Amino acid sequence: MTAARIFCVRDFGAIGDGLALDTAAINAAIEAAERAGGGRVVLPAGRYLSFSIRLRSRITLELGEGAVLEAADPARHDGQYDAPEPNAHDAYQDFGHSHWHNSLIWGEGVHDVALIGPGMIQGLGLTREGPGAPWSRDHVGDRPLSMGPAEVLSAAALTAEQAAMSGQGNKAVALKNARNVVIRDLTVLKGGHFAFLLTGVDGLLMDGLRIDTDRDGIDLDCVRDARLSNLRVNTPNDDAIVLKTSFALGERRSTERIRITGCRVSGFDMGTMLDGTCGRTQDLSPDLDRVTGRIKLGTESNGDFRDIEIADCLFERSRGVAIETVDGGVIEDIIVRDIVMREVTTAPIFLRLGDRRRGPEGTTVGAMRRITIRNLVATGIDPRYAATLAGLPAHPIEDVGLSDIHLTYGGGGTATDAGRTVPELPHAYPEPSMFGVSPAHGLFARHVRGLTLENVVFATETPDARPDIMLDDVD
Repeated sequence: MTAARIFCVRDFGAIGDGLALDTAAINAAIEAAERAGGGRVVLPAGRYLSFSIRLRSRITLELGEGAVLEAADPARHDGQYDAPEPNAHDAYQDFGHSHWHNSLIWGEGVHDVALIGPGMIQGLGLTREGPGAPWSRDHVGDRPLSMGPAEVLSAAALTAEQAAMSGQGNKAVALKNARNVVIRDLTVLKGGHFAFLLTGVDGLLMDGLRIDTDRDGIDLDCVRDARLSNLRVNTPNDDAIVLKTSFALGERRSTERIRITGCRVSGFDMGTMLDGTCGRTQDLSPDLDRVTGRIKLGTESNGDFRDIEIADCLFERSRGVAIETVDGGVIEDIIVRDIVMREVTTAPIFLRLGDRRRGPEGTTVGAMRRITIRNLVATGIDPRYAATLAGLPAHPIEDVGLSDIHLTYGGGGTATDAGRTVPELPHAYPEPSMFGVSPAHGLFARHVRGLTLENVVFATETPDARPDIMLDDVD
């Protein structure tokens, strides 16, 4: 970003008292900066109540020290969020993934933009809800098995659910088809369905963020050339940092060349990461498995994932790392290294190649290959779920290397657990709990070609009658 003029929102009529709506003033400042060829739009100290803010190219939106941008509530305040724009390609991902304009801050087709702190976004008026995907299959795989079968809505009921979202905001920040984006040094409390939904973004830097929210933290969907560093993300109800390749842009597009380094993810009670208390009263996520808060690739996986590194990260009271392709995408050349996990609420490592195929006609089974995980230490692991690598009989996971790994489980597994027959469930939503209690306490691998273990240690805090490792159709 080049040196640019400063546009203070108070000069455009913003009050910043938390009572008056400042939407028009903030958007007027952005429009003035755009007419000037770019600029820095500043929210100084104060509380700014707002509906949708529309980003423009060559704009830096700065929340200064002591500035709070509060998402207005259409049930209490006089206004609405921008309507969710039409999307002819909304069949294969849920409502939240398919629309961007219904957000507190949104931009489409913008370039050279920045959102910077040190101020805060409070999404108090956002909703975390939204309709599911209206795809035409039997809806097996729409949600985790732990929640029971999905309800198949009639066309009229789905239309009513979508209409009910009009006027509501369900994301704090959403960008579509953007280039050269910087997001840094912000704090986000309660970000709606997604604190950040970034779709089709090329060239992204996210650094120094603190996010404490009630659903997803950061979703990178069909994003290329991104660096995420020094992030603290707490999401007990959903994923903290998740990479996806949905069909929301109407084409199969990859997520590639992504570096995630020096980040901390967790599943403490919502809001308690920011206040420092790190509460543990919530035990289950909405899917009825234990709290989430992890880093994941998938579940939306129509496009490919390649050249991705997750390094020097800490997982606290969260699920482990998950790498999943179930909608036809290829996952390849992934490195996970130098990871510490404490109090792991499901499997510490979960690789799944499945056959949901939630995509256009002709979608085929994907592939997963060349996955390297090294220098990973995990303690306090839920003993029900071993590290799991699960391909399909005709579509094995290929070339997985596990090295310098030490996993400590709670123990307590029985001989009955060891004798379980694990179902294949090719079409199911991928979660470690989908297979039930693991028949091994350390590693369960099935349908894998080219598996290497070097200096891998499995330990238990109490005796466990299951074997360390169980392999089924593994070379």
